[in-house]
Amino acid sequence: MTTLEQIKAAAADGRLIPSAADNLAAFLGARLPAWAEASITELVTRGAWPELNDRFYRYLEFGTGGMRGRTIGVTPAAAETGKLSPAGTPAHAAIGTNLLNDFTLIRAIVGLYRYTRKYLDARGEKGRAKLVIAHDVRHFSRHFCELAASTWTRLGGEAFIFDGPRPTPQLSFSVRWLHAHTGVVITASHNPPHDNGFKAYFDDGAQVVPPHDQGIVTEVNGVPIGELGAFLTTQLAGVTTLGREADDAYLAVAAKALLDPGVLRRTKVKVVFTNIHGTGAIQTLPLLLHAGCDVTAVPEQLDFDARFPTVKSPNPENSAALAMAIKLAESTGADVVLATDPDADRMGCAVRNRANQMELLTGNQIGALLADYRLMKYKELGRIPREGTLKACIINTVVTTQLQDAIGRGHGVKVIKTLTGFKWIAAKMRGYEEQLKRAMGAGFDYDAQTFEQRAQLLQQHSTFYVFGTEESYGYLPNDYVRDKDGNSACLMFAELCAWVKSRGLTVPAYLDELYLRHGFFLEGVINLYYEGASGAAKIKRILDTYRARPPASFGDVKVTRFQDYGRERIVDADGEALPAQDLYVVTLANGYTFAARGSGTEPKMKFYLFASDRVQGAAALPAVKARTRATLDGLIKLIEADARQRAEG
Repeated sequence: MTTLEQIKAAAADGRLIPSAADNLAAFLGARLPAWAEASITELVTRGAWPELNDRFYRYLEFGTGGMRGRTIGVTPAAAETGKLSPAGTPAHAAIGTNLLNDFTLIRAIVGLYRYTRKYLDARGEKGRAKLVIAHDVRHFSRHFCELAASTWTRLGGEAFIFDGPRPTPQLSFSVRWLHAHTGVVITASHNPPHDNGFKAYFDDGAQVVPPHDQGIVTEVNGVPIGELGAFLTTQLAGVTTLGREADDAYLAVAAKALLDPGVLRRTKVKVVFTNIHGTGAIQTLPLLLHAGCDVTAVPEQLDFDARFPTVKSPNPENSAALAMAIKLAESTGADVVLATDPDADRMGCAVRNRANQMELLTGNQIGALLADYRLMKYKELGRIPREGTLKACIINTVVTTQLQDAIGRGHGVKVIKTLTGFKWIAAKMRGYEEQLKRAMGAGFDYDAQTFEQRAQLLQQHSTFYVFGTEESYGYLPNDYVRDKDGNSACLMFAELCAWVKSRGLTVPAYLDELYLRHGFFLEGVINLYYEGASGAAKIKRILDTYRARPPASFGDVKVTRFQDYGRERIVDADGEALPAQDLYVVTLANGYTFAARGSGTEPKMKFYLFASDRVQGAAALPAVKARTRATLDGLIKLIEADARQRAEG
């Protein structure tokens, strides 16, 4: 039997999902390179039907922010593996419509180009469509970057790339700096080593949002397999490689994250930094050193390595990823550990506590501390009124701690809640920028204004963005960059540590001050991982049954409110409606809440839990913490058990 005949037979007897069989047949008819066809033949001959189902049951979804997926199969084929590079990278990204490889990447670039070209034509702009591409250290990242740039220029556009890996926030800045029309980052953030991804940005330097996101998705989905072969060979003759000037421009704006540069020189902070084999060291180290920090990098994790060999997961949210840095901090007496993920848009940390031990902080705690400190400093500097103003705001997401909301209200500023994903925070920033431009009239150049001028004008005619954060370790100090920035976050937190140290306090003691002022807040999270085609069905069942049969209680705690963000009209503090999303927020009789959603970047279902309680005084705080933790832990078990039952149907 031929390979195609075996595929049809497997579909007929149920070993292959019909959509997988159709996509396999289409690929085999698309004049594939020899290695790709040999890989399919090998997997078919071996009867690797579960592998083929997961690889071909759909096209890798180009969602509203881009796509992520495996580049290395669970069961690799010898023809695609070939000879491994010294870094352990296979010869080819694995074949499959549901994987990130040359074919799905080219399809995404062609669709992005066609949408951008139509957008420019509609605006009467006749020049070449300009694209900037950055990439992290992952398997195939450089190859995908060059292939994307080659495809873009062959389509008639102008492409810019860096000479090596660069952090995601630098791409966000560079789109605006180069007056580009769109941008792409090749990264899977903190996903496992076998993954990579493609994030799309638009002309404001932010990830795409409506209407551009759906327009791009439509164009990508309309690119047929038969068109991809013409772009498989990389040609870089027409591609521009950015030089040192691009790095210096980004560093200059990242350094603006400092509000009180003197405190870092008056109170020397001893920092242990780890980039966990990723891009963070490129810009974070010079930022910290130039600011006056005493910095030691974890030597075993400093070099780029797509395998992330020293950690189970290169995610600064996970304590294990910071273990080497914490050990070094303990031996050197460092004040703080700072860590960035592979594309340096997230930052995690550990700080020295009252017992002189290193203590990990959550993303919610880091964001709350930074929000309070920066609001206080802005008032001291006279950039916002001491009594506060609703013409200044902090922005976070609906799954971020409510402690930040209390801090914002306590400082008298507006608190904006957005959907999950930093692109929605950036969308609010763009709205405030556009409002100011309309008020100032034709010819006003927003980017030409100094930071102080922006702050003043935005408070007069729009809303001044003070700080933005999300619970998943993302922070942004100002609107020069339009995505979360781990580099500037390290700088911000180092400044905060210096200020705390100058007061003779520890960071956890400062956090307790916030609890005594606003109440105790505690958060929890449940991650349920479901891989492949069967896993996607389980996640969908959880989401569908929550909508069809909302939970009524968990143990003896009743549900008092169920909000369906996909069906209800939810508005933010500006009165603007949030876009519909399969997100549910559940309020319980004891005042606790939780949110449920499917992850947009990983094959998992996520639950975010929020608990709070009043605190009568410092003496009562330990008991409040213990009681709240016990109650939340009990709810976590009940919510997870209910979700697992829903997943199985």
